[in-house]
Amino acid sequence: MDETRLKARQLRNAATDAERHLWRFLRARQLGGVRFRRQVPIAGYIADFVCPELKLVIELDGGQHLEQSAYDDRRTRALEQLGYRVVRYWNDDVLVRTVDVLEDLLRAVEMMERTPPQPSPSPTAKGRE
Repeated sequence: MDETRLKARQLRNAATDAERHLWRFLRARQLGGVRFRRQVPIAGYIADFVCPELKLVIELDGGQHLEQSAYDDRRTRALEQLGYRVVRYWNDDVLVRTVDVLEDLLRAVEMMERTPPQPSPSPTAKGRE
């Protein structure tokens, strides 16, 4: 097993309170009938939650993310280049305003179901147009 997949497994086993709380609402197709996975390796990063069918990534941020915004921006751009839509929520919002977060996620799921993700053109394909 490669290092990223091993790290993802470790993160699943050591989930934060916010991750465990949100997972209760995402698992078993409870949100919009779509399947989510947790701690998924993508492009060398580990996404907190992913709906592979819609290419929707959910990231939960704690206080440490205030200090690593440049890293988070690079990560988001890398995922978006692969056609993923990334939505972010603060841990506190997930724990305190759960209904608001779930309503926002349901809107995102419904929007993505209406307009499926388009594959991004590869950087090498641009030169051939």
